[in-house]
Amino acid sequence: MASRVAVVTGSNKGVGFAIVRSLCKKFDGTVILTARNEELGKKAVDDLKGEGLSPSFHQLDITSDESIQRFKEHLQKTFGGLDLLVNNAGIAYKQASTAPQAEQAEVTIRTNFTGTLNVSNALFPLLRPHARVVNIASMVGHLKVLPNEELRKKFSSLTLTEQELVDLVDGFVRDVKAGNHVAKGWPNTMYGTSKVAVVALTKVQARKMQQDPREDILINCCCPGWVRTDMAGPKALLSIDEGAVTPVLVSLLPEGSGYQGEFFREEKVVEW
Repeated sequence: MASRVAVVTGSNKGVGFAIVRSLCKKFDGTVILTARNEELGKKAVDDLKGEGLSPSFHQLDITSDESIQRFKEHLQKTFGGLDLLVNNAGIAYKQASTAPQAEQAEVTIRTNFTGTLNVSNALFPLLRPHARVVNIASMVGHLKVLPNEELRKKFSSLTLTEQELVDLVDGFVRDVKAGNHVAKGWPNTMYGTSKVAVVALTKVQARKMQQDPREDILINCCCPGWVRTDMAGPKALLSIDEGAVTPVLVSLLPEGSGYQGEFFREEKVVEW
């Protein structure tokens, strides 16, 4: 039987790093830590090896099609498939950032939403029966972040397709660039909107997977909580290891648990 393999994107620090640490102890197989920056990724692997754990490393920049393709070929050649994908990589601008809103919208969406979508589309063909996919979302990606009811209906539609979702998100970036996104009913948060899109994507992917002949592949998303990271800052309530608890729980859902397209927070399913 082929060796099982887990992948965590953007995992050289923060919650992703803690997810890798926990999976090294709980997942029966190879755990691959990935990072855009090779040097930082290898240092993170060395740190975990210093704790007696043995993750592998591979470079992956989720905003680069070439990097994604190289990583896919590596997985295919080395392992022949994939058993767990945690789409953790993401960015958030600091509130004090002076970057123009148009730039913040474009970069945040390109990483958090489009990057997650592209990694998923590249790697989903490699998923083996009983695989798990976890998209890291956030409570700031709650549907109520969208002030406009029409937009809420579109994002939560049970017939929403991947292309329709991409078009919606492209519309957000376009409206920010035009300076009229708030007037058009969008929230004034690039990160929040990107995470609304990630939850919507999870539900689109889960519906699609239900038509797939491969058995028991579950796709869910979760909020790790407010975690002390470079992204959230030092005032946040949870340590990175506490932030990894729910993502790891969703990563290791037992066979037959049946959770599909759900949003988990604090170790349980919550309303979106």
